[in-house]
Amino acid sequence: MSVVVVDSGGANIASVLHALRRLGEEPEFTADPDRIRRASRVLLPGVGAAGRAMDVLRGHGLVDVIRNLTQPVLGICLGMQLLFESSEEGDVPLLGLIPARVRRLRGGPGLRVPHMGWNALRRQADDPVGDLLDGAWCYFVHSYAAPTGAWTLASSYHGEAFSAVVRTGNFLGAQFHPERSAAAGSRLLRAFLSS
Repeated sequence: MSVVVVDSGGANIASVLHALRRLGEEPEFTADPDRIRRASRVLLPGVGAAGRAMDVLRGHGLVDVIRNLTQPVLGICLGMQLLFESSEEGDVPLLGLIPARVRRLRGGPGLRVPHMGWNALRRQADDPVGDLLDGAWCYFVHSYAAPTGAWTLASSYHGEAFSAVVRTGNFLGAQFHPERSAAAGSRLLRAFLSS
């Protein structure tokens, strides 16, 4: 099986690659459209700004490549947000695979933004991935989040409910960092790799 991690200009690449190697995979880190199309599994990681990530994907000619992938794809953190239509962060259009807008988390008394830390997941849909992660504690670092909807497999809460795990067709997304979420993160990565 060939596993590709897309170069989307993010900063968490080394930890994602290391997590995949711990599971016995030899991932390739690339922005080459042909290698991405030929991969058995594709991961779209990201940390940073949505506009910058979309600029990097456009610059590599990857926007339509990613939209048209038919193999399993996993978006991580910002990579999950990129699956949606648009983001309030710079009012930027995203990949448009899920019909909703990513919004800034609301702060408040005792609630810091960015949201950084461990939060529990709550299953929202009858799906093997949602079942696998129900009640799991996962590590989040984000200022923007996607609303819950028909696409939500699991949600979490930081002043408001938000999508923690989403699915649309062959695209799966995790707002949390599986590579930093201990056993729960490994379960998600294993499920994705074996899907």
